[in-house]
Amino acid sequence: MKTFEVIVHWPNGKYSIVSPGTEWLKIAKEAGVDIPTGCLGGSCGACEIEVNGEIVRACINCVPISCKKELKVEFSNDPYW
Repeated sequence: MKTFEVIVHWPNGKYSIVSPGTEWLKIAKEAGVDIPTGCLGGSCGACEIEVNGEIVRACINCVPISCKKELKVEFSNDPYW
């Protein structure tokens, strides 16, 4: 099985080159991006990011295995936070 890497573009202009399955919070920290967290269990939504237009809870998700070779991350805006 062939492994590949994904380029993640961050809101701060930096990028990361990672393997699918890598934790979002880990690679964000390495890129100097602070993703807020609350419960660290996926229920509060404080860690929501937008990845290529889809909302992802960074504390419980990883870079998907079947994804594009480049991902653009933006911060999700939740009107209730």
